[in-house]
Amino acid sequence: MRMKFRYILLIGAVALAASMVGCKEDFLDIKPTSIVTDDVLAQDSALLEDFIVNRYMGVRLQEKEGEGTAPGFGRGFEYALWASVTDEAMYNSDDNTWLMQRGLLAPENTGIAGTFWSRSYRSIRECNTALKTLNKITMSQAHKDQLTAEVKFIRAYRYHDLLRNYGKVVLMGDSVYNLDDKLTNDALFQRASIADGVNYIVKELDAAAANLPAANDNTKWKLGRATKGAALALKARVLLYAASPLYNAGTWQAAAAAAQDVISLGAYSLHSDYQDLFHSPSSKEIIFERLYAIGARHVCLEISNSPNGYGGWAGNTPLQNLVDAYEVKVDANTAVPFDWNNSTHANDPYSNRDPRFYASILYNGADYRGRAIETFTPGGQDSKDGKDNWNTSKTGYYLRKFLDDNLPINNPWDVAGTQPWIYMRYAEVLLNYAEAQNEAVGPDGTVYNAINLIRARANMPALPAGLTQDKMRDAIRRERQVELAFEEHRFYDVRRWMIAMDTENEPAYGITITKNGSTLTYARKVALDGRKFEEKHYWLPIPRAEIQASGNKLEQNPNY
Repeated sequence: MRMKFRYILLIGAVALAASMVGCKEDFLDIKPTSIVTDDVLAQDSALLEDFIVNRYMGVRLQEKEGEGTAPGFGRGFEYALWASVTDEAMYNSDDNTWLMQRGLLAPENTGIAGTFWSRSYRSIRECNTALKTLNKITMSQAHKDQLTAEVKFIRAYRYHDLLRNYGKVVLMGDSVYNLDDKLTNDALFQRASIADGVNYIVKELDAAAANLPAANDNTKWKLGRATKGAALALKARVLLYAASPLYNAGTWQAAAAAAQDVISLGAYSLHSDYQDLFHSPSSKEIIFERLYAIGARHVCLEISNSPNGYGGWAGNTPLQNLVDAYEVKVDANTAVPFDWNNSTHANDPYSNRDPRFYASILYNGADYRGRAIETFTPGGQDSKDGKDNWNTSKTGYYLRKFLDDNLPINNPWDVAGTQPWIYMRYAEVLLNYAEAQNEAVGPDGTVYNAINLIRARANMPALPAGLTQDKMRDAIRRERQVELAFEEHRFYDVRRWMIAMDTENEPAYGITITKNGSTLTYARKVALDGRKFEEKHYWLPIPRAEIQASGNKLEQNPNY
């Protein structure tokens, strides 16, 4: 059954509702009114549940966000992926991503990060409205407990988004404030410590996990709605972050135990085909996702990211920095890092690479929609995808991951993509466990098993035995980089590990491929100059407008 988004307009004491996941055959039938008050919600259990499901999405903030589907958590599948403000990719058409890449982020100029704060707190207020109304509604206690757990999960996810972007957060409790409230209490703007923020999120997720369904049966509990596993997986991620050097607010033992709780559910497994996973919303690997469907107004990945020679816009273009992270397979039992100083690697850089490279990145010579990609120089008609015009990749690469060859490269408002955006999946849980367990006790057998399961799915050799804790740490970090590429992890990983001063200050590299007859030569080039990262960039700045709206009571992050 194809899923699609439904829309309701909720104005007044309740904020505008955004798109929600529903079923094509039971399209929401509501009374013809544009005004739905708290009292109306409290009298209509079906409408209240619809309102709750809407909270998986956010309201597009006028004059702050581009036109299109209202955003969900993070940035998933917007034009510029979060990957394009990391060492994974660059956005070909800027879209304020170059501002962040060049270290120009400021409270007055927040680029594509500008709405995380306001969007998250608006959603938290809406969740509090739902909890308040649930206390008044007449329905079975079991169903009320389930919906309460769902709202707590959504609210916890919003706080997690705030935590990983800003560090200290303002904890609003269950309060619902209106525009005409006189907020004279300074405590309302006090940011809690990172430890207190983590503890609050974990407590909420424990409460949610206790009453959420074990699985999406796709009848009473549709795909896309939170489950017990989603709550536990988000808890594991938050505790992993908390134990990391940037946060320093938790233990690796607690993070490992939380990830093990998800593994012990026995509900999830790795999808057999890595590339197909991102087109398979019902996969057993997916723990929590956002669904899309034809007819919904959202970004179409195919036209937004396909090569210009196919009519695409070449939006998020991978960097050589990421390409170099994919290992070279020597044989069935051995893989080695790619090395430009190795003449065999340098002269034929796309042979025998980790299969996840071929599933994630379009490179010169890659087969795509019936022909080989061409990004060599000279350009013009000699290079179909390297023409010197506005939508040619500046890096020499194009995105492959997420793209569905069965969908046309077409205007996104005519034919939209159907791929899910995966917020959490089982491979991340295994990686979270491996990292936490290695930091807690060293590279024991369970660490090897978690990593090698992921590598085996990718048809990569197992890690060599006898790695030290430091060497295993390096291996896990590389594994996260290639397994989770473009999935909104790298931005947060290099910050929580506190290695961003290195990774984000490296030049943004691309490739120059020169063709002479049938001979190709390869050389790295700087695709985006001026990349810059400073210590203050470990956290985002709170937008100046939010500080001013608090009467300057809200504390800004350091050095902004």
